[in-house]
Amino acid sequence: MGDSTDLRELLDFAVDAAWQAGKITLEYFQTPIDIASKADQSPVTIADKRGEEKLRELISSRYPDHAIVGEEYAEKKADGPFRWILDPIDGTASFIRGVGLYGVLMGLERDGQCVLGVANFPALGELVYAAESIGCYWNGRRARVSKVAELKKATLLMTDVSHLYQHGRGPAYERLVSATAMSRTWGDCYGHILVATGRAEIMLDPIMNVWDCAPLLPILREAGGTFTDCTGDATIRGGNALSTNGALFSQVMAAIDQRS
Repeated sequence: MGDSTDLRELLDFAVDAAWQAGKITLEYFQTPIDIASKADQSPVTIADKRGEEKLRELISSRYPDHAIVGEEYAEKKADGPFRWILDPIDGTASFIRGVGLYGVLMGLERDGQCVLGVANFPALGELVYAAESIGCYWNGRRARVSKVAELKKATLLMTDVSHLYQHGRGPAYERLVSATAMSRTWGDCYGHILVATGRAEIMLDPIMNVWDCAPLLPILREAGGTFTDCTGDATIRGGNALSTNGALFSQVMAAIDQRS
């Protein structure tokens, strides 16, 4: 499977799967639920677990020879070229507070390259999806990054300002705040999607896992933007992430790369 027709079939499947998993998360959204802490002290709920279980069930039924890696359960290995990368609730902290800026994320690697991504925001009624050479779509209409080409007109996003300082990005953040028109903490995956859909220009994330990044790279790329780590490498394994509308990428990298 390698041509765009095959990717379109896979994309249709992923959109439906993310929608089904999103419905499960809504069963628990804005309700009293138990919250546990994982080894890294991040929160997890039954909604996270049931959402990933649904995604794994759907993938294994439709594509039994595909590998699967997710945030909540052990990796399912396979010998073929395809690997699904899952985050059933990106933004669990928002989810448990009843805030709708959480997303169901699905990414697909083919021969180690991210070629497909889906981000479903079930509480907001927004679904963004993309595949290589097919384009990026937002609730069925084509999604594109903004055309803003000056930092002074740009909107800068992040999840948590304190995290930027904790991970050595404080000075870069300060330079970008000074250079841009507006900064907001519309964070987690939603911030990156705001860039992909032209509603913001820059999203800075100082710490990211592979399941956070996998769908965002093809989504940003197909929308005309960039998704890289903070060194400018287009990867999902950099441990951090930067999304831009493309037109501002060089200017943002210049601000980030200063050593002071």
